[in-house]
Amino acid sequence: MKVHTIKASTRLPLLIGMCLLFPLSVWSQSASEPESKVSLKYTNKGFQLKTEDDKFLLHLESRLQFRFATPGDQNPLNLDDLVTEKPVFKINRARLKVGGHAFDPNLKYYWEYELGQGNLLDFRVMYEKFEAFKIKVGQWKTFYNRERVISSGKQQLAERSIITRPFTIDRQQGVSVYGRLFKETLADLTYHTSVLTGMGRGAFDNDDNNFMYVGRLQWNFLGRELGMTSSDLEFHEKPVGLVAVAALTNRSPFTRFSQAGGGQLIGYNEGVAGQYRVNQGLLETAFMYKGFSWQNEFHRKQIDDRVNDRITTLVGSYYQAGYFFHSLWNAIPRPLELAARYARYVPDTELPQNLEEEYTIGLNWFFRGHRNKLTAEISVFDYQTDVNDFESRTRFRVQWDISF
Repeated sequence: MKVHTIKASTRLPLLIGMCLLFPLSVWSQSASEPESKVSLKYTNKGFQLKTEDDKFLLHLESRLQFRFATPGDQNPLNLDDLVTEKPVFKINRARLKVGGHAFDPNLKYYWEYELGQGNLLDFRVMYEKFEAFKIKVGQWKTFYNRERVISSGKQQLAERSIITRPFTIDRQQGVSVYGRLFKETLADLTYHTSVLTGMGRGAFDNDDNNFMYVGRLQWNFLGRELGMTSSDLEFHEKPVGLVAVAALTNRSPFTRFSQAGGGQLIGYNEGVAGQYRVNQGLLETAFMYKGFSWQNEFHRKQIDDRVNDRITTLVGSYYQAGYFFHSLWNAIPRPLELAARYARYVPDTELPQNLEEEYTIGLNWFFRGHRNKLTAEISVFDYQTDVNDFESRTRFRVQWDISF
């Protein structure tokens, strides 16, 4: 049987055409309903098409991220990486985002495409009529830890910390139930529970009969919910904070996940079906008030290699803060933010001398919030494999992120 494929050079025009034709095709199916006028305007989610009766809405947005880094861009994974990388300049991300609602404002949809690598990142449908009980199906970044869930376009520094690689759950396919309980009380809670294939982005079937189960419980201890964004651009007049716990269990051929899908941490070979049982948990805090922002995470992960009969425990944490000093001294420009982060990762708790650390300090200039900002940062990486084997490297990055 002959298989027909779409050439990469035709993907972008096809995607844009689908975005524009989607609402028209949906509306044309509602022949029994009277026609409704469509308005076009520009919003903080890009261009918006909306019917007069508000039954259909579509946002179309593009995002580009330009980055220069020296010496090298990726976080080093071992001592060799500290000396072998070279300066880079690249379009780090190029995204097309489409979202809105159809038939009913409570029936929402969203998909996101990475143009540079040709990856469909997100595709999901949500029904959100009730605040305490919402449901989502499709593929998305699993609501596990704050650092990964926050969009790369809303990060406080140019990239996430060194602990993202070993601990992120990244994008998975499945179903999730979530909501908010006891709103605006001392017991204000936000919860997410998910049943997922546990095979990573782009994997549409499971390797065995074991699913990934994920749960997250967030206590909004001041009765106000803090959204998944960094930097206190709102200059909150009332403090807002959270304490969250999360846990997951999964059995698959993989020990880690990323935007590319399932993969392996250093020291692990390509797995077979059901080889690795992974259990992990986290404790997380975040806070914002009058231009100050704080967030941190503590991670613990256990990998049970059922083939080689080996159990390994990994731990990691990061601490990050930012502040708009304009709040203290008006002479400092309001769009300027100073941010800093410390991260620590131990790949095996039985070998505590194996230690990786990151120290990063950066400046943000917000031309139009996170939709148009410039970031410059300096990072120092310390890697130690034993008491006599220690290396350090300094990296500089500057990045322009713009959405339109």
